[in-house]
Amino acid sequence: MSRPVVHQAASLLLRYPDHDWPERLRAVRAALEPVPGTEVGLLLRFCDEVGATAPLDLAARYVVTFDRSRRRCLYLTYYTDGDTRRRGASLAELKALYRRHGWRPPEDELPDFLPLMLEFAARTPDLKASLLVEHRPALELLRLALASYRSPYAGVVDAVCRTLPGPSPATREAALRLARTGPPAETVGLLPYPVRAPDAPHAEETSR
Repeated sequence: MSRPVVHQAASLLLRYPDHDWPERLRAVRAALEPVPGTEVGLLLRFCDEVGATAPLDLAARYVVTFDRSRRRCLYLTYYTDGDTRRRGASLAELKALYRRHGWRPPEDELPDFLPLMLEFAARTPDLKASLLVEHRPALELLRLALASYRSPYAGVVDAVCRTLPGPSPATREAALRLARTGPPAETVGLLPYPVRAPDAPHAEETSR
Protein backbone atom coordinates (compact mmCIF):
# COMPACT_ATOMS: atom_id res chain seq x y z
CA MET A 1 0.00 0.00 0.00
CA SER A 2 1.28 3.47 -0.89
CA ARG A 3 -0.17 5.87 1.67
CA PRO A 4 0.28 9.07 -0.42
CA VAL A 5 -1.46 7.44 -3.40
CA VAL A 6 -4.41 6.39 -1.22
CA HIS A 7 -4.69 9.85 0.32
CA GLN A 8 -4.52 11.65 -3.03
CA ALA A 9 -7.06 9.31 -4.61
CA ALA A 10 -9.42 9.68 -1.65
CA SER A 11 -9.06 13.45 -1.87
CA LEU A 12 -10.23 13.41 -5.48
CA LEU A 13 -13.05 10.95 -4.86
CA LEU A 14 -14.44 12.91 -1.90
CA ARG A 15 -14.76 16.16 -3.82
CA TYR A 16 -18.01 17.31 -5.37
CA PRO A 17 -18.59 15.41 -8.66
CA ASP A 18 -18.82 18.36 -11.05
CA HIS A 19 -18.31 18.54 -14.83
CA ASP A 20 -14.84 16.97 -14.71
CA TRP A 21 -15.97 13.93 -12.67
CA PRO A 22 -15.72 11.29 -15.45
CA GLU A 23 -12.16 12.35 -16.28
CA ARG A 24 -11.29 12.49 -12.58
CA LEU A 25 -12.63 8.99 -12.02
CA ARG A 26 -10.63 7.61 -14.95
CA ALA A 27 -7.45 9.26 -13.65
CA VAL A 28 -7.96 7.80 -10.18
CA ARG A 29 -8.56 4.32 -11.58
CA ALA A 30 -5.42 4.52 -13.72
CA ALA A 31 -3.32 5.58 -10.73
CA LEU A 32 -4.70 2.91 -8.40
CA GLU A 33 -4.85 -0.20 -10.56
CA PRO A 34 -1.08 -0.95 -10.45
CA VAL A 35 -0.93 -0.44 -6.67
CA PRO A 36 -1.54 -3.43 -4.36
CA GLY A 37 -3.25 -3.26 -1.00
CA THR A 38 -6.58 -3.58 0.77
CA GLU A 39 -6.99 0.18 0.94
CA VAL A 40 -6.58 0.48 -2.82
CA GLY A 41 -9.14 -2.30 -3.25
CA LEU A 42 -11.68 -0.30 -1.26
CA LEU A 43 -11.13 2.76 -3.43
CA LEU A 44 -11.43 0.76 -6.65
CA ARG A 45 -14.63 -0.82 -5.37
CA PHE A 46 -16.05 2.67 -4.86
CA CYS A 47 -15.05 3.56 -8.42
CA ASP A 48 -16.92 0.48 -9.65
CA GLU A 49 -20.01 1.27 -7.58
CA VAL A 50 -20.38 4.84 -8.84
CA GLY A 51 -18.85 4.40 -12.29
CA ALA A 52 -22.19 3.85 -14.02
CA THR A 53 -23.95 6.68 -12.16
CA ALA A 54 -24.62 9.84 -14.15
CA PRO A 55 -22.62 12.80 -12.77
CA LEU A 56 -25.79 14.79 -12.06
CA ASP A 57 -27.28 11.89 -10.12
CA LEU A 58 -24.07 11.37 -8.17
CA ALA A 59 -23.90 15.11 -7.44
CA ALA A 60 -27.41 14.99 -5.98
CA ARG A 61 -26.43 11.98 -3.86
CA TYR A 62 -23.29 13.82 -2.70
CA VAL A 63 -25.34 16.79 -1.50
CA VAL A 64 -27.77 14.58 0.41
CA THR A 65 -24.94 12.56 1.91
CA PHE A 66 -22.62 15.32 3.07
CA ASP A 67 -24.46 18.64 3.04
CA ARG A 68 -27.77 17.68 4.58
CA SER A 69 -26.54 15.73 7.56
CA ARG A 70 -24.57 17.11 10.47
CA ARG A 71 -23.37 13.60 11.26
CA ARG A 72 -21.75 13.15 7.85
CA CYS A 73 -20.09 16.50 7.17
CA LEU A 74 -16.62 16.67 5.61
CA TYR A 75 -15.31 19.43 7.93
CA LEU A 76 -13.35 17.51 10.52
CA THR A 77 -12.91 20.07 13.30
CA TYR A 78 -16.70 20.30 13.51
CA TYR A 79 -16.83 16.85 15.11
CA THR A 80 -14.57 17.82 18.00
CA ASP A 81 -15.12 21.58 18.29
CA GLY A 82 -18.65 22.19 17.02
CA ASP A 83 -19.43 25.82 16.20
CA THR A 84 -17.37 27.28 19.02
CA ARG A 85 -14.46 29.68 19.42
CA ARG A 86 -12.23 26.67 19.81
CA ARG A 87 -13.05 25.68 16.25
CA GLY A 88 -11.83 29.05 15.01
CA ALA A 89 -8.51 28.42 16.74
CA SER A 90 -8.33 24.94 15.21
CA LEU A 91 -8.90 26.33 11.72
CA ALA A 92 -6.19 28.95 12.28
CA GLU A 93 -3.76 26.24 13.39
CA LEU A 94 -4.47 24.27 10.22
CA LYS A 95 -3.83 27.32 8.04
CA ALA A 96 -0.55 27.94 9.86
CA LEU A 97 0.49 24.30 9.38
CA TYR A 98 -0.20 24.52 5.64
CA ARG A 99 1.82 27.76 5.38
CA ARG A 100 4.78 26.26 7.26
CA HIS A 101 4.97 23.56 4.60
CA GLY A 102 4.65 26.02 1.72
CA TRP A 103 1.14 24.96 0.73
CA ARG A 104 -1.66 27.39 0.01
CA PRO A 105 -5.07 25.73 -0.33
CA PRO A 106 -7.95 27.56 -2.01
CA GLU A 107 -9.17 30.61 -0.09
CA ASP A 108 -12.81 29.71 -0.77
CA GLU A 109 -12.71 26.50 1.29
CA LEU A 110 -12.24 25.91 4.99
CA PRO A 111 -8.88 24.30 5.88
CA ASP A 112 -10.53 21.39 7.72
CA PHE A 113 -12.33 20.20 4.55
CA LEU A 114 -11.33 16.54 4.40
CA PRO A 115 -10.32 16.48 0.69
CA LEU A 116 -7.93 19.39 1.38
CA MET A 117 -6.46 17.64 4.40
CA LEU A 118 -5.98 14.47 2.37
CA GLU A 119 -4.24 16.35 -0.41
CA PHE A 120 -1.92 17.95 2.14
CA ALA A 121 -1.16 14.53 3.64
CA ALA A 122 -0.37 13.18 0.17
CA ARG A 123 1.97 16.11 -0.54
CA THR A 124 3.83 15.80 2.78
CA PRO A 125 4.53 12.07 3.23
CA ASP A 126 7.46 12.95 5.52
CA LEU A 127 4.90 13.89 8.18
CA LYS A 128 3.61 10.28 8.05
CA ALA A 129 -0.04 11.38 8.03
CA SER A 130 0.32 12.98 11.47
CA LEU A 131 -2.41 15.51 10.62
CA LEU A 132 -4.88 12.74 9.87
CA VAL A 133 -3.84 10.85 12.99
CA GLU A 134 -4.57 13.97 15.04
CA HIS A 135 -8.06 14.13 13.54
CA ARG A 136 -8.71 10.40 13.61
CA PRO A 137 -11.70 10.63 16.00
CA ALA A 138 -13.52 12.79 13.44
CA LEU A 139 -12.57 10.45 10.60
CA GLU A 140 -13.88 7.45 12.51
CA LEU A 141 -17.16 9.19 13.34
CA LEU A 142 -17.58 10.06 9.67
CA ARG A 143 -16.71 6.50 8.61
CA LEU A 144 -19.27 4.99 10.97
CA ALA A 145 -21.97 7.49 9.95
CA LEU A 146 -21.43 6.74 6.26
CA ALA A 147 -21.50 3.00 6.90
CA SER A 148 -24.76 3.34 8.84
CA TYR A 149 -26.18 5.37 5.93
CA ARG A 150 -25.06 2.58 3.54
CA SER A 151 -23.19 5.10 1.44
CA PRO A 152 -20.53 3.93 -1.03
CA TYR A 153 -18.43 6.82 0.29
CA ALA A 154 -17.95 4.79 3.47
CA GLY A 155 -15.39 2.68 1.63
CA VAL A 156 -13.34 5.75 0.72
CA VAL A 157 -13.14 6.96 4.33
CA ASP A 158 -12.50 3.39 5.51
CA ALA A 159 -9.53 3.22 3.15
CA VAL A 160 -8.12 6.40 4.68
CA CYS A 161 -8.62 5.12 8.24
CA ARG A 162 -6.79 1.91 7.35
CA THR A 163 -3.68 3.92 6.46
CA LEU A 164 -3.47 5.16 10.06
CA PRO A 165 -1.86 3.27 12.96
CA GLY A 166 -4.02 1.13 15.21
CA PRO A 167 -7.43 -0.49 14.66
CA SER A 168 -10.58 1.46 13.90
CA PRO A 169 -13.19 1.62 16.68
CA ALA A 170 -16.12 -0.68 16.02
CA THR A 171 -18.89 1.61 17.26
CA ARG A 172 -19.80 5.27 17.32
CA GLU A 173 -19.57 5.21 21.12
CA ALA A 174 -15.99 3.96 20.90
CA ALA A 175 -15.17 6.72 18.41
CA LEU A 176 -16.68 9.28 20.76
CA ARG A 177 -14.50 7.99 23.57
CA LEU A 178 -11.56 8.44 21.22
CA ALA A 179 -12.58 12.09 20.85
CA ARG A 180 -11.90 12.88 24.51
CA THR A 181 -11.27 16.56 23.83
CA GLY A 182 -14.41 17.05 21.76
CA PRO A 183 -17.86 18.24 22.88
CA PRO A 184 -20.09 15.96 24.96
CA ALA A 185 -21.37 12.86 23.18
CA GLU A 186 -24.90 14.20 22.89
CA THR A 187 -23.74 17.27 20.95
CA VAL A 188 -21.24 15.73 18.52
CA GLY A 189 -22.66 16.10 15.05
CA LEU A 190 -25.65 18.06 16.32
CA LEU A 191 -24.38 21.63 16.44
CA PRO A 192 -25.09 24.03 13.54
CA TYR A 193 -23.50 22.85 10.32
CA PRO A 194 -20.57 24.94 8.99
CA VAL A 195 -21.47 27.11 6.01
CA ARG A 196 -19.88 26.20 2.68
CA ALA A 197 -18.18 28.89 0.65
CA PRO A 198 -20.78 30.87 -1.36
CA ASP A 199 -19.41 30.02 -4.77
CA ALA A 200 -19.36 26.26 -4.24
CA PRO A 201 -21.52 24.30 -6.70
CA HIS A 202 -24.05 23.35 -4.07
CA ALA A 203 -23.78 26.29 -1.69
CA GLU A 204 -27.51 26.86 -1.73
CA GLU A 205 -28.07 23.49 -0.03
CA THR A 206 -28.39 23.78 3.74
CA SER A 207 -28.60 21.22 6.46
CA ARG A 208 -31.89 20.48 8.10
